[in-house]
Amino acid sequence: MDGKGTPLLKDIAYNKIKESILTEVYSPGQFLSERELIEALQMSKTPIKSALVRLETEGFVTVSSKQGIIINDLSVDRITDIYDLRTALETFVCEQIGGRLTAEQIRRIETNLKETEESVNELDAKAFTLKDHEFHQLLCQFSGNQEIYRILLNYHDHLRRITLRHLKKDPNRMKRFFMEHKEIFDCLISGDLKSIQLMKAHLQNSKKELFL
Repeated sequence: MDGKGTPLLKDIAYNKIKESILTEVYSPGQFLSERELIEALQMSKTPIKSALVRLETEGFVTVSSKQGIIINDLSVDRITDIYDLRTALETFVCEQIGGRLTAEQIRRIETNLKETEESVNELDAKAFTLKDHEFHQLLCQFSGNQEIYRILLNYHDHLRRITLRHLKKDPNRMKRFFMEHKEIFDCLISGDLKSIQLMKAHLQNSKKELFL
C-alpha cells in the first residue's frame, strides 16, 4: 500500500500471480516467461520482478536465468509434514478450548459454519476453501496461543492450494469436510474430548485422500 492506502503495482502483481498458482491456472512444473506475465497482467517488468522475488522467497516459484520462471509444486513429503504438524497443533488446541468457548467465540464459529454451508450448497470451491481455513484459524486464535496461530497463518496459502487440489479431484468432499467441522464444533461446545480424535481423523484422512 502507498500512503493513501492504494495497493502498489508490485502487490497487485504478487496477488494475481499467486492466485493463478493456487488455482492452478499456472500448473505445477509449468514454465513461464516475464513476457507472458507482462502481457497477462498488462504491467511493466519492474512490479512483476518484485512480485517474483517475493513468490520465490515463499517457495511458489523458482526464477532461473536460463529456464525462466518455474511453478513449484508442493512435494509429497512437504504436504505430509504440514498435515502432521497441523495434527499435533490442532489436537492440542481442541484439548485447550473444549468446553471453554465464550458466547462471542461460539457466535463467530456459527457464522463461519453458516457461510461454509452456503459455499457447499453452491459448490463454490474458492469460497469454501477460505471458509474452511477460517474455521481452523478461529480455533487456533481462541486457544490464545499466538505461536500456534502464527504458524497456521504462515501456511495459509499453501493450505489453500492443498484444499483446492482436493476439491478439484472431488468437489463433493466439501460436504464431508463441512460436516466434520460441525461435529468437531459440537464436541468443543459441550467439552467432549472426542473433539481431539475427530480433529486428528479430519486432518489425517484428508492427508491420505489427497494422494489417492
